[in-house]
Amino acid sequence: MKYQKLSSQFTEFLKLAIRMLEIAEADAVLIFVDGQPDWEKLKAVADNHKVIVAADREEFLEGIDETDLHGVVVELEESPILEKLMHALVEAVANDQLSTGAKVVSLYSGFDEERIDTISFIRLDERLGRLTSRDLRKLETSVPLETLKIVVDLAVEIGREGREGKPVGTCFVVGDHRKVLANSAPSGFDPLKGYAKKDRNIADRSVRENLKEIAQLDGAFVVAADGTVEAAGRMLDVTSASVTLSKGLGARHWAAAAISKKTKGISIAVSESNGTVRLFQEGEVVLRIEPSRRAMKWKDLDFDNIQSAND
Repeated sequence: MKYQKLSSQFTEFLKLAIRMLEIAEADAVLIFVDGQPDWEKLKAVADNHKVIVAADREEFLEGIDETDLHGVVVELEESPILEKLMHALVEAVANDQLSTGAKVVSLYSGFDEERIDTISFIRLDERLGRLTSRDLRKLETSVPLETLKIVVDLAVEIGREGREGKPVGTCFVVGDHRKVLANSAPSGFDPLKGYAKKDRNIADRSVRENLKEIAQLDGAFVVAADGTVEAAGRMLDVTSASVTLSKGLGARHWAAAAISKKTKGISIAVSESNGTVRLFQEGEVVLRIEPSRRAMKWKDLDFDNIQSAND
């Protein structure tokens, strides 16, 4: 087990973050660690303030449940620290640990991987582009919440990021996959055909990255309730005569609405024009997400201002 040493520098940075939280009336301190901290020492310095601890590995957070601290696992070991921090923040929102409009003081290793050396003050955008579990629980569906959440998050990433700088539109149908397959047809070659079931499960990050590439092709993804992607590039063969949608939505959205009405599946359509993600159930839009296209603004802490504010 690798441990995160609570050095004098770490402790001073955390104390400074707590002061910043109090001065700015922020909601929480988020610390990105590279090992398991001493929870009792960390809790003592936190002094009953809300602290979220993020890490690349779940093992680094062992024992956190026995404290009043909060944990977030970010499986992005090879990614830049700011990307990791961004994912930690949106995961904290998705886990209902932070609100979408929260103010957060963040501590992380910005320059030296061996120690905490950077502090940032972040105002979360009102539209982070992630649904909370509470939002999804409102849907009455047999699709497991975790499967649905992963697919929705993936759809939002596609809507926000596109691929290689180009916007991408696509569609996922989750649940009732046998009936969805029976009411669809292949648009051509299925790039997922022949792969083992474990290599088609969206719980695997590498699978999700592959789906982002495939999303550039025509057709919909059909996802089983357990998260297995049963097919890609499917043309939804359903009539939209009994569906009523807002003007301006294209064929992809009409097909997504129609298949959700004919089956018990939930359709998730990504708009190519603006990245908006819509969830359809029983032929109607039940949720709409507007992914933020602005990059997170990172702002280093102004030490002089903090000092003068305390004088």
